[in-house]
Amino acid sequence: MAASTADTSLLNVANELGENGDSVDEEALYRKLLMQAAEMQGLNQHGQEPVCHTVKPQPGFCIKTRNESNAKVFINVCKSAELPSPNDITEEELIKILDSSEPDYRVPLSIGEGHAEMDKTGKGCTAYDVMINTDFFEKVQKSNVFKGFLMSVVFEGLENKYNIQLERNWVQLKNRKCLGTLGEHNIRTQSKPRILEVESLNDENQGSPQDQPKKSLITEVEGMSDRVVAPEPEYIIMREPPEGHPEFLVIEIKLPGVKTAKTLSLDLGEDRVLLHAHPNLYHMDIYLPFDVNSDEAGAQFNKDNKVLTVTLPVHPFSV
Repeated sequence: MAASTADTSLLNVANELGENGDSVDEEALYRKLLMQAAEMQGLNQHGQEPVCHTVKPQPGFCIKTRNESNAKVFINVCKSAELPSPNDITEEELIKILDSSEPDYRVPLSIGEGHAEMDKTGKGCTAYDVMINTDFFEKVQKSNVFKGFLMSVVFEGLENKYNIQLERNWVQLKNRKCLGTLGEHNIRTQSKPRILEVESLNDENQGSPQDQPKKSLITEVEGMSDRVVAPEPEYIIMREPPEGHPEFLVIEIKLPGVKTAKTLSLDLGEDRVLLHAHPNLYHMDIYLPFDVNSDEAGAQFNKDNKVLTVTLPVHPFSV
């Protein structure tokens, strides 16, 4: 499943050299990443083009199920052409993928917050809005195979994001396209996680960060049926500060075998991190304990210890 906020991520890869031949100090690295995130936030506040836009989805169909407390849950499957479409495959190809030992077919989703509604009997319930691409929605409407697969992805996404359990005995409402009012979704048009590559001064081709050419790797949230599932790397998530509501999340990801940041594809959502190390060395798809401002994130890959450090500003606590 793809990230909850779908986007095309631009990874600016720059080279940065240590000073005086010393090894990179991790505490100094954290400080630099935090400063980088703050600088990027300041740039956004001084006239750069917005990196996201608001999308109002169109109603599609409504699913009814129940959670672990036997309370009714409704899922509004809605649509928008603003969201990327997964790879266009046939039913036979999808079945073949699902029957394989390592199935991998990804559908971009935008999962909204739950909102309180009333069912037809007047009792309270919760509804979630899940947005998919318009063209893919039309395919789902015509195919029970694709609809069944989509609902499996939707249920998994909701359960992972909100730590709930949903019954798979769902029914589609016949005379209702949605329950309640569909909320707006924020879709990123670009993101700016920079992967700074830390090298040793022993390299012959050295220079200042300004002298190093900036390259970009563009990855889209799309189907990945041609990709073999790779192992998940070892990682830890740290809070800064450790107590109370954090200002930043810092993720350390161990990537032994990765030689350069140029082989890394990083997609960030409001509560999700999707990382792939090409060619199929590692694959990580995790949810975060707090909503973050992914447009102002920073990332740095240390070539010596093979650790990718991602720093994510956390949205302020709101009552």
